Amino acid sequence: MTHPHSEAPPLPPGQKARSDFPRFGLAPYARRFPRDEKARVLTLSGDALESVTISSALEGLERVEQVSDFHCVTTWSHRALHWGGVRFSDFYGLHIAPRVDPAIGVRWVVLRGQDGYQSRMLLADLLANDVLLADTLDGLPLTLGHGAPLRLVAPAHYGYKSVKHLSHIECWQAEPKSVQSTFAFMNHPRGRVALEERAQWMPGWLLRHVYRPMIKPNAALFANAAAEHAGTRPDTTGDSHAH
Repeated sequence: MTHPHSEAPPLPPGQKARSDFPRFGLAPYARRFPRDEKARVLTLSGDALESVTISSALEGLERVEQVSDFHCVTTWSHRALHWGGVRFSDFYGLHIAPRVDPAIGVRWVVLRGQDGYQSRMLLADLLANDVLLADTLDGLPLTLGHGAPLRLVAPAHYGYKSVKHLSHIECWQAEPKSVQSTFAFMNHPRGRVALEERAQWMPGWLLRHVYRPMIKPNAALFANAAAEHAGTRPDTTGDSHAH
């Protein structure tokens, strides 16, 4: 676990620190919310194993606390978030690996949320020690705004890989080309922050200028949608944490 008072490393290329941590994402998902805010249930499927549902998905696994930065592909970052949950590698070792035929193997994983959002990642990336299945933030249960009841946290990758409201994990032998929740060019297969893999087929530095003007209206859209869902008025101060 990173010490909260240790000197912070430099931000990755093209990123700017943001003091708040807004609910954020693709515009079509602003008014989509999970059907179940409490149950930590995951359905496993794909061509590498038979479908099975794991209830209480974190049960029986070592809980860990982790401090890590969150980097949005649109160029904002929020530093030193305190996540709690279990390592994806531990979940994989307990629930997935024993169900996979070694002769088949798993190379790619598709992650799907209750809101319909989906992303894909290499299994090798998901098995990194800092990738979590998280259910708490700053010591409290996740809120709807940040992925309740369960979400992926992959600090080395842009936020669009860290699926919120996680409900399905699909294991595949080869990369499933059709998996995307946005235009194809916007979804890099890996999305590594250090390499500025913001999208496919064009340099990441160029997309900084495309994405930055989207930040303010997108944050407002998601704040308003969350307020409508909760039956409250949105916070317009711009400096509160939407935890």
